[in-house]
Amino acid sequence: MSAVWRAARAAVRRRRLQTFVIGIVVLFSAATLVVALRLLDASTAPFERVFADQAGAHVVAVYEPGSAGATPTAPPAGTTAAAGPFEQAVLAAPTDGAPLHLPDSITVVGRADPAGPVDRVELWDGRWATAPGEIVVADLPPAAGYHPPSLVGSVIQLRGAPPLTVVGFGYSVSRTADAWVAPAQMAQLHPTAVQMLYRLPGEPTEPAVDAFTAALPSDGLLATSSYLVIKEAVKAGPGAYVPFLIVFGLLGLFVAVLVVANVVSGAVVSGYRHIGVLKAIGFTPAQVVGVYLTMVSVPAVVGGGLGIIGGEFAARPLLTNAFQGLGFHGDVGNGLRVQIAALAGILLVVLLAALLPALRARRLPAAEAISAGSAPRTGRGLRVQRWLSGVRLPRSVSLGLGLPFARPARTALTVAAVVLGVTTVTFASGLASTVSRYSSIADRNETAPIAVRPGNPRFQQATTTRSDEDIERLLRSLPGTRHVTAMLGIDVTVAGQTQAVPVDFLRGDHDEVGLKEAIVAGRWLRALGEIVVPSALLHERGIHLGDRLTIELDGHRTEVTVVGETMSAAVGGPALITTWETLQRLGPQQPIPNHEVMYEISLLPGTDIPAYLASVRAADPGLAAWSNVGVNSFTVSMISLSTALSLMLGVVAALSVLNTVLLNVRERRRDLGMLKSIGMTPRQVVVMTVTSMAGLGLLGGLVGVPTGVLAHRLVVPMATRAAKVDIPLALLNVWQPATLLLLALAGAAIAVLGALVPARAAARLTIAEVLHTE
Repeated sequence: MSAVWRAARAAVRRRRLQTFVIGIVVLFSAATLVVALRLLDASTAPFERVFADQAGAHVVAVYEPGSAGATPTAPPAGTTAAAGPFEQAVLAAPTDGAPLHLPDSITVVGRADPAGPVDRVELWDGRWATAPGEIVVADLPPAAGYHPPSLVGSVIQLRGAPPLTVVGFGYSVSRTADAWVAPAQMAQLHPTAVQMLYRLPGEPTEPAVDAFTAALPSDGLLATSSYLVIKEAVKAGPGAYVPFLIVFGLLGLFVAVLVVANVVSGAVVSGYRHIGVLKAIGFTPAQVVGVYLTMVSVPAVVGGGLGIIGGEFAARPLLTNAFQGLGFHGDVGNGLRVQIAALAGILLVVLLAALLPALRARRLPAAEAISAGSAPRTGRGLRVQRWLSGVRLPRSVSLGLGLPFARPARTALTVAAVVLGVTTVTFASGLASTVSRYSSIADRNETAPIAVRPGNPRFQQATTTRSDEDIERLLRSLPGTRHVTAMLGIDVTVAGQTQAVPVDFLRGDHDEVGLKEAIVAGRWLRALGEIVVPSALLHERGIHLGDRLTIELDGHRTEVTVVGETMSAAVGGPALITTWETLQRLGPQQPIPNHEVMYEISLLPGTDIPAYLASVRAADPGLAAWSNVGVNSFTVSMISLSTALSLMLGVVAALSVLNTVLLNVRERRRDLGMLKSIGMTPRQVVVMTVTSMAGLGLLGGLVGVPTGVLAHRLVVPMATRAAKVDIPLALLNVWQPATLLLLALAGAAIAVLGALVPARAAARLTIAEVLHTE
């Protein structure tokens, strides 16, 4: 073994460039592999993973203060952990358009700290409330890369409570509260209930949760809630990420394996001459195999270790972005097992890739191995070279186009890596376009950037005496106003439905604020008695286009016809959408409090949004106005995910090309010397070498582009179905001919970039040096 180690160490020192290339390729491939496996691992049961990491509550029980159930005792049978009792109060909150957009009423809970055996709160900004006068608000963390001004230090005034200073923001995956205060603060908030939190073994099913709930003390029990309800409500958002994570993960996995196999096997094949020399001086076939396994293992272990670390750092922000919909802030899951599996897997690929050609070489006699290492075997690619020599192309170009046929297996692996790289770039670019269009349509940031709502006297807000029609006229008269739509949300009863259905009644310029662009099927509202239904409600309630629905409000009925399906509803969640005239038919005498109406406004080009908001407040202090401009976390997450993975896989594919060219140059040093001796210039050597890879890159582009388009057309609908949203075809038809042509050329660009450096090195070889070494 000492002889094997000395020979391997000498080979590593002598072949510094090859050693460096193996180490760099394994480093990038290992990093890509870690990211791919982390994405695949995290995409398995994402809600369950985050719920377990935060020790979410499987059952939340709310008791009357002082009742037997609210008294700390031994946890009920069947629990693995319990927390509480926590005092709870439900308070009215202001909605005055301030930076903190709180719901009409919030549940405030007194907790001493965010940790505990059940329902650990992820504190992502500020600190925990530890003294009276402080409060922590439940909210999702902002998307990675988006840094809005911190709202820590804001003061909120809850009805029946003293002013409270926001000292932090956190999130509970169990959604046990909207805000938390120190236990000492609760006396001033007049708690009306006490909260108990329980965890059950494993992942309890609905019957197990129901059985546990039935066994709880009934004395003073006000209500219970199950984690299964929260699971269904929360997982639709991260569910949209899962298909994308799987696609990117599989692409990264395949590229990493292909590139490492190509690099390592090529390194052994290019060393056939060295293998023959080792045999000639007395090394046994087993020792020869050991030398080459050791030679490739040294840089592989170093590169793999560094790549595992780099891949983990790259994976964390991607996963954090993808799972913000769960309220999770920080690393998702434990990456240690993934790192171990990735390192073991990449080293196994290295050893297998080196072992197979080494075993073939061990059977060769010394003289034959030395001869095989001088150049590719006689006859390989000669037929193609002869045909290309008759084509009217510069000789350097025709020679370059024929080079890949000398090593068909190596060429196939290189093309496969380029194909997967182009597929990733194509899929990612289409995904970015789709997500951007989806965000623009769903959020209407450009078409309706301003929202206005009158103050609600019930929440001790500044109010206006204007009627809702007067408010609309006032808004239309302000400088910069282009279109105004009034929107009133009311729950109505639909004949045949057991639950009330929310309906948004629209008045004004509802054709101009981006609502009709979200139509998936059918059409937008045109006449009296028509209604459009968001896809989530359409599937949930079994409604179809063309159905006639009878809706009822306060004893009045009217019929409406479903004429369209919309991708998303107005602000506030999925709701049926119809015109104001339908409301007048339902309740002509229905009083409409002005604070129940919200106004969406589009602006004239060039209007300054802060100045417009100030003009609204100056025109009537009873009107709260705020801006809807901004990028949502889903858009930021998907674009950052696709960009990062595209860059990683593109670099790995380029490294595969670089390695192929290096091996080709090493094998054809004698040929290059002969060509230069008969007059080939250094520039022609560069052209020949780059052309050999550019042709493969172009072929990879022509195959990778349609593959990426097909993946986009298959995966995006899968993601939208997981999110329970239908989308218009415009979100899938994002490709332009010029874009597809550029993407096809991306394969050639990857190949040229990977081939350029070794091509220039080949051009600098001197004739005497090459022929002397031969």
